[in-house]
Amino acid sequence: MKASELDYELPPEQIAQHPAARRDQSRLLVWSRAGGGPRHRVFRELPEELSPGTLVVVNDTRVVPARIRLVEPRGEVLLLEPLGGGEWEGLARPTRRLEPGRRYGPVELLEHLGEGRWRLRLHGEPAGEAPLPPYITEPLADPDRYQTVYAREQGSAAAPTAGLHFTPELLARLDVERVTLHVGLDTFRPLSTENVEDHVMHGERYEVPESSWKRIQAAETVLAVGTTTTRVLETLARGGPLAGRTELFITPGFEFRRVDHLLTNFHLPRSTLLALVMAFAGVEETRRLYRLAVREGYRFYSFGDAMLIL
Repeated sequence: MKASELDYELPPEQIAQHPAARRDQSRLLVWSRAGGGPRHRVFRELPEELSPGTLVVVNDTRVVPARIRLVEPRGEVLLLEPLGGGEWEGLARPTRRLEPGRRYGPVELLEHLGEGRWRLRLHGEPAGEAPLPPYITEPLADPDRYQTVYAREQGSAAAPTAGLHFTPELLARLDVERVTLHVGLDTFRPLSTENVEDHVMHGERYEVPESSWKRIQAAETVLAVGTTTTRVLETLARGGPLAGRTELFITPGFEFRRVDHLLTNFHLPRSTLLALVMAFAGVEETRRLYRLAVREGYRFYSFGDAMLIL
């Protein structure tokens, strides 16, 4: 598959700059692979679209205040993953003006790992800003809106955005199980190769309690909330350990063994996330749904609307 097959046209005004006034007021595009046309719903109506016995699996990772501004030279460091002993892996820019062995505010750069990635030592606890993606250019009034209401295990450099639509009241109407995947470079790094399958994943940390995995295995129907949850479940379904790193790259042609339904936001062109959605829904079907979402004025990306694929 060519990376160009993951392109689509999106008017800039449909890139959501702010979250919805209320989390569950986002729109929800519903499509069933079993047949029938798409349906336009509101996110709070999600339980009405699920069959009895559906287990909803969420990623309870918590976003680290990971964006640290640099004054001289002007730039920033984005913390990606703790390495232990106060060391982290991070992205730093402008890399060409930064030097290993020097300290920039609370950040001491130790070793350049390539592609803008650095091994670094953080002096003190992470105390930066919410690591909003670059396409969000307006300030976020409430940093908690870039956390899910069930966020618990701190460790992510980006939010698992499909979960941002849930409220405590909505969760109370669902049968919910938790897994943890700490979102890192793999989730938001764009494709780096002409052929999609040649893209190399760096891997992300995950952990699933044994009791949770047993419930998920036994469930009649599993709804994965987001692409990160999907990667965890499909890693375990292939014999992966209950805790470790996953480098699973899901592309069209992939055989899903545990995820029955997928809840996801609308993703960037040429992203591994869009490739995963195409693997689940079908390439042409996904393109058709994205064109429909554009025509109908859905909001895209992190603070945008959601899609439920049954």
